[in-house]
Amino acid sequence: GLVVTQLDVEPGECIKVKGKIQSDAKGFAVNVGKDSNTLMLHFNPRFDCHGDVNTIVCNSKEDGTWGEEDRKADFPFQHGDKIEMCISFDETEATVKLPEAEFKFPNRLGMEKMEYLAVEGDFKVKAIKFS
Repeated sequence: GLVVTQLDVEPGECIKVKGKIQSDAKGFAVNVGKDSNTLMLHFNPRFDCHGDVNTIVCNSKEDGTWGEEDRKADFPFQHGDKIEMCISFDETEATVKLPEAEFKFPNRLGMEKMEYLAVEGDFKVKAIKFS
């Protein structure tokens, strides 16, 4: 997947990730935080993997240890879709905005900036924009 480090994204700023979900996707994940062991948000739409079908699983990771999974019932993704998501945060929560849905997840680690972005799984990144 794609990994971007040494970012300096502050509260209220947005990381826009644009790309395409593969036509046979089982799932993909977008991670933001400090590094691969310290994540403010693990945003993981699952078409069919880890025993989940059409479920979005959100989580955080602190010092390599996962927190409690937060499952979202809304699943706005389709195989082969081109999507654009905007990830932003403030001191209380992280937000993932899609054209037709919005997901919020608590900023459990109290992070003050996003320095790390990783996209993995069945998703082809076309563009990343910071605003």
